Amino acid sequence: MDKRIENRTVKYRHGDPLGTHRVLSPKGVLPQPADVLDNDMKIYDNEVLIDVHTLNIDSASFTEIERRANHDVEKIKEIITCIVEKTGKHKNPWTGSGGMLIGTVAEIGPNYTGELKVGDKIATLVSLSLTPLKIEEIIDVRPDIDQVDIKGQAVLFESGIFSVLPDDIPQNLALSVLDVAGAPAQTSKIVHPGDTVVVLGGGGKSGMLCCYMAKKEAGINGKVICIDGFQPAIDRAESVDVAHHYLVGNATDAVGLHRQVSELTDGNMADVVINVVNIPNTEMASIMLCKDGGMVYFFSMASDFTKAALGAEGVGKDINMLVGNGYTKGHANVALQVLREDDKIKALFQKLYA
Repeated sequence: MDKRIENRTVKYRHGDPLGTHRVLSPKGVLPQPADVLDNDMKIYDNEVLIDVHTLNIDSASFTEIERRANHDVEKIKEIITCIVEKTGKHKNPWTGSGGMLIGTVAEIGPNYTGELKVGDKIATLVSLSLTPLKIEEIIDVRPDIDQVDIKGQAVLFESGIFSVLPDDIPQNLALSVLDVAGAPAQTSKIVHPGDTVVVLGGGGKSGMLCCYMAKKEAGINGKVICIDGFQPAIDRAESVDVAHHYLVGNATDAVGLHRQVSELTDGNMADVVINVVNIPNTEMASIMLCKDGGMVYFFSMASDFTKAALGAEGVGKDINMLVGNGYTKGHANVALQVLREDDKIKALFQKLYA
């Protein structure tokens, strides 16, 4: 029987738009900070059931899982499976972050108000750290791009945002870009004409997208400095011309990196610093590279915001600091549009991430 017809005769449980009805422990919190979610795949009246194809684990999370697994693929599978079995979602216990998924809409509750239909291929734009998930089997792990193919199901809450996958961009490529869509979209909002912008981790996926957007918004009088810890990553970024200057530098070495950027900016430092590095202890470098009155955008989920706040105070920096909210209005379209605008970036990302 067609699910859309079947839905009319099935009695559904009533669900809260924010998904609080799925929280098992502790009671009274929202799904993201919750320790355990109910991942029973019998949906409530306002939920969407998704047949999941691929999980795109966020970079900080996958890096930590891979480190703990000693780069062994079977151990990576085991860790991911255990996390989901224990918590009902994929919330990395060491980083607190998740990722996102792509899949096909399998069933829609009769009181769901979103614009979806059964059979739509979508990417969820809410974190796996708040998404009820059940894994039947992990089919493949692709460590180079932080993706895991699975057989399983997930639930999208009524409040959950998503993007229907575009026809003009390959599925896995779209997933890779949509996973970090908040970064280039926020960059477009905080960078202004004439700004000097530093992107830490600029040779990675989100870093190159941020560099591209910063260069576009800063304009001919601006300056974008792409910094990465590895020469091959810098070479990739330079090959697609996303910045004005490229530096190999250690983002955990605040003093050394400050010296390098000070030389490039005649001591003026940056109006905007964007941190997309996927390792800890890069807060002070971000702060030190920013001029007084400037903005530091911590998109990286490896950031420690206590260290950032107290660190800025400790060095007497009067700066604004933006938490890396993965959502801003229109972020999916902004990120995908970069691939449509720039053939060089699209070709590189196709090679690296699809």
